[in-house]
Amino acid sequence: MRKRTPWLLLLLLGLAATAGGRRATWTKSPGCRTPRPDAAFTDTGSNQNISDQYITSTLSKRYLTLRSFPSGVRNCYTIRSLVVVASHKYLLRAEFLYGNYDGLNKPPIFDLYAGVNFWSTVNASSPSLFPDGVVRLEAIVVVPDDTVQVCLVNTSSGTPFISALELRPLNNSIYPQANETQGLALLTRINFGDQTGAIVMYPDDPHDRVWLPWVFEDTTSISTSNGVNTGDGTFEAPSKVMQTAIIPRDGSNTIKFRWRSKPQPRDPTPEYIAIMYFSELQLLYSNALRELSVMINEARWPAFSPGNLSSYTLYNSYPLAINAEYNVTINATTNSTLPPLINAVEVYSLISTTNVGTDSSDVSAITAIKGEYRVQKNWAGDPCSPETYAWDGLNCSYAISTLSRITGMNLSHNNFTGSIPNILSQLTSLRFLYGNNPNLCTNVDSCKPPIKRKSKLAIYIVVPVVLVAVIVSVVGLVILFLRRKRQGDMPNCLL
Repeated sequence: MRKRTPWLLLLLLGLAATAGGRRATWTKSPGCRTPRPDAAFTDTGSNQNISDQYITSTLSKRYLTLRSFPSGVRNCYTIRSLVVVASHKYLLRAEFLYGNYDGLNKPPIFDLYAGVNFWSTVNASSPSLFPDGVVRLEAIVVVPDDTVQVCLVNTSSGTPFISALELRPLNNSIYPQANETQGLALLTRINFGDQTGAIVMYPDDPHDRVWLPWVFEDTTSISTSNGVNTGDGTFEAPSKVMQTAIIPRDGSNTIKFRWRSKPQPRDPTPEYIAIMYFSELQLLYSNALRELSVMINEARWPAFSPGNLSSYTLYNSYPLAINAEYNVTINATTNSTLPPLINAVEVYSLISTTNVGTDSSDVSAITAIKGEYRVQKNWAGDPCSPETYAWDGLNCSYAISTLSRITGMNLSHNNFTGSIPNILSQLTSLRFLYGNNPNLCTNVDSCKPPIKRKSKLAIYIVVPVVLVAVIVSVVGLVILFLRRKRQGDMPNCLL
């Protein structure tokens, strides 16, 4: 059996240490990290509780609190190298339950970024596919370095907030469409044929993907209790999902469904990747054949027969042609003696991840400055990128496909105190302005404490006394030397 990449679940809740008396104890699985307060991952925002009217007996405790960000345009969570490995693939899941926490009854709209790249627009009033009403956004990305940042950006349509944030590592072989230049943002993930209404996730899915049950009115469910081989590791739909499927009702030879494009202001023409899963769940007689033909709009795949209790995946490696609507048609071929089936489907839009961040040495230097002087301002997220959200007081150089560099730093008029971190000396091209900070130590002498008045008085008394003593000693030595010299010049005498 192929060894899996170790995984973890990290939940960052908008939760104080006690969260107003409500302590987070919810854990999704053995081996997962227990949900923890998020203060270690962000230094902005404030903790809030949702309104009592939204609290139900079935609502998970993780959604009782949230963190809102009323100040600043961009606010970020930063997850560092203790849990993040550079150039590895991760599943990010952000969750939002407004719950009228501010009493305004105005769910906000704001943008969400994975690092320096746009992920999605968050509309807190969007209809949720989940019974708890939580808006969930999910992305699969390759992290370029050993830090993951998830940022909320205020777009002047209400105060950004977040209820929970999850990070989970994936095998680098899974979802090959996610790479160094593009990520995948989940549109939908459906488990066809499950009539129990149960959502499939961990532990049934080792990657903790969330599969929603779905049965169309013109289809019939089929299922098996036998395990299904999940494939070669490219997508790994769990056996629990692959054990159910739908077939057309009333002798039809066609299954149809569709999804609509969801353009956003920052992504007006989204491009989509579809992943469809098939497995034969019935024991077929020798003369029986289930052969399928699949089309999405004008795109057609070659006919195939699903393997018995074995997962077969159909997907596009490159985005589908841009359309307002995508119609999926699954037909039984003329050779087929059995109707078509489908077990599951995932649909993703592409996230461009071509924007690059700031050079790591520059980030270390400016982070040291931020920590030394406890700078608030808008100093959150990447210092230079995106250029629109660059930190106040910084000048950066930008080049295509090259890390941004900090070329100027103006910290004037900030009433800073203390010494300038030595790490800045590593940035030889940096121009550093620090004027009008009278308590800022700009060199060794300026950091020395002033001499007290009593100390000065002691110096005034001691120095002349010592000087006189030295002069007297020197004069005495000279006289002694001269006397000995004269004695040495006289002739030898006998008594």
